Amino acid sequence: MFHYDRGLKITAIDLAVDFCRRMPRGFISHAHSDHMARHELAFCTPVTSRMYQRRHGARLTRPMPFGEIMEWHGVRLSTHPAGHVFGSAMLLAEDGKQRLLYTGDFKLGPSATAEEADPPPADVLVMETTFGDPQYRLPPREKVVRELIEIVRDTLQRGQTPVIQAYVLGKAQEVTKILTKAGFEVLQHPLTWDISQEYEAEGCSLGACGPYDPAELPGKVVVAPPRMQKAAKLPGLKNTVSIGVTGWAAGTKRRWGLGVDHAVPLSDHADYDGLLECIAKVKPQVIYCTHGPLSFVDHLRELGHNAFSLNSLAASPVG
Repeated sequence: MFHYDRGLKITAIDLAVDFCRRMPRGFISHAHSDHMARHELAFCTPVTSRMYQRRHGARLTRPMPFGEIMEWHGVRLSTHPAGHVFGSAMLLAEDGKQRLLYTGDFKLGPSATAEEADPPPADVLVMETTFGDPQYRLPPREKVVRELIEIVRDTLQRGQTPVIQAYVLGKAQEVTKILTKAGFEVLQHPLTWDISQEYEAEGCSLGACGPYDPAELPGKVVVAPPRMQKAAKLPGLKNTVSIGVTGWAAGTKRRWGLGVDHAVPLSDHADYDGLLECIAKVKPQVIYCTHGPLSFVDHLRELGHNAFSLNSLAASPVG
């Protein structure tokens, strides 16, 4: 039913899944650059189609709304919310013999802006395992949100400007929604603001936010890309406190290597326990892991699962 060709492919329909190199037909789980390319034809949710074309210009897409079945040469395809970013999707492929679920980047539980994930059952699970290490067990979301709000409030009360470093698509919009809901006003980096307009156009309101303007800084929160990105620099910023929002902040080894004054473990990926919860929901017979530590595969085998690294597949069809 599927094979590996430097990425997952649905064999019967030659559908490349989350390839970052150009293909005749590609499924895009979400519009982050490491999951998409300028395919001749892209399959994705309507929201992702909009984000994809915002980033790559006008492209031919086949929108796949959540839950709708698409029949294609004996294969039934459907998308299901992944909970990673607004419009992100898992892909379920069924050929009458097997059900394969590809998660893409995903997170279980609530999000301020992404549709909540509910993975369907499948025989084969191909899952993203970024945080497949026991050190990445995130605190309860309510505690993390409360920590973020307290840091922002304390920073503003000291007359300083909180600058939250967040990727321009996804995390930046979630943080913005969290803060505006808590009563703060947010100024966004121009790159972030461009994406936020697409969120608003698709019905995901972010509240009291606007484009960055140094004249508007007093009393405002700034949301900008991570500092390592050249485009992250903004004019007129001074007396700032930097705040990183990432699941990596939960790790004992990487928390203070993030180059920020505060690191808050707000993640849009499933943590270690979330990965195991996903497996319990899907109940697969076989698991293929990608984008994570190989030790997670070993741990799954210790738990009795038939688990492999996706990269270990030969280029011949499976199933």
